[in-house]
Amino acid sequence: MKKQIAILGSTGSIGTQALQVIEEHPDKYEAYVLTANNRVEQLIAQARKFNPEIVVIANKDKYPQLKEALADLPIKVYAGADAICQVVQEKAIDMVLTAMVGYAGLRPTINAIRARKTIALANKETLVVAGELINALARVNGTSILPVDSEHSAVFQCLAGEIGNKIEKVILTASGGPFRTFSHEQLKTVTKAQALQHPNWEMGAKITIDSASMMNKGFEVIEAKWLFGVKPEQIEVVVHPQSVIHSMVQFEDGAVKAQLGMPDMRLPIQYAFSYPDRLHASFPRLDFTKCTELTFEQPDTTRFRNLALAYEALHQGGNMPCIVNAANEVCVAAFLNEQVSFLGMSEVIEKTMGRVAYIQKPTYDDYVATDAEARRMAKEILTKYS
Repeated sequence: MKKQIAILGSTGSIGTQALQVIEEHPDKYEAYVLTANNRVEQLIAQARKFNPEIVVIANKDKYPQLKEALADLPIKVYAGADAICQVVQEKAIDMVLTAMVGYAGLRPTINAIRARKTIALANKETLVVAGELINALARVNGTSILPVDSEHSAVFQCLAGEIGNKIEKVILTASGGPFRTFSHEQLKTVTKAQALQHPNWEMGAKITIDSASMMNKGFEVIEAKWLFGVKPEQIEVVVHPQSVIHSMVQFEDGAVKAQLGMPDMRLPIQYAFSYPDRLHASFPRLDFTKCTELTFEQPDTTRFRNLALAYEALHQGGNMPCIVNAANEVCVAAFLNEQVSFLGMSEVIEKTMGRVAYIQKPTYDDYVATDAEARRMAKEILTKYS
């Protein structure tokens, strides 16, 4: 039986690479659901190629175009955020790949867990915003959450066969982004075009900016706590510019296991799809005759304050990571619209953290209210920067 996969965010970087994995193994996987936010032309092309059972466009204004373009095919066509939350519960679905960008991925992931679907998690904001809630739901429903982020997939792979062995430290690697060697003065004048040029990975605009500011690594630290049950002080970040070692685990005897590979997201995607098996892949191999230098540096949280803010949010817990995520989403959108400077994003996030009410034990409704309030506050603070 082919594994039926719902891809939430099929037109994004992770979604398109997931479809490449499915294309490479047509005997094992089928795309059952494809969803997109706005890219209707790309969604139409994907639907015509992969012939899923269901497609959903979140932007309802694009529904007539999608419906008409697929009228000759037996594909169910829906629109809106509620539709995405509903289709993940379809009985035939075996796995839901959550590759939507940002907070929008939270509600459909919750619904998929409640429907007892295996989750291939590429939407890190789900655990950043509501990690405690997600873990509790997964336990109650007996649902597996398989990490797709290259760093967390690396840790997951390092832990294979280590059941019962105590983790001393999780070491997440970071490329350092395009501004690793920039001074504070140089960071003041960083442009959008510069920030969108990642040295090693091809990603969407939002995650590329997050990587440049190191907020992406901060979110991965928070995500690691919930995925692997470790304390904040057990999660270390090291800058590894070559992006060959994707992450490491240090055990209580001092041994360190690392997972290495090409910087290619299809590898962790395929591993999540096939776990616990490994399948042949035609993707490029790591060539050690060309990779002769692996270097490591400590991250500079003075120049890249977002990493420090994420650690602070993790230590505070409660709804603080939710506040940071909401403020960051607003700031990244503003930076891409050239309404705030690169360093200004950190200032807005820090001020938002101090102005939104802290809740130690938030419910789902608290997260929804916190997200809305943090966005409102961040936008209000941003008016002073535009």
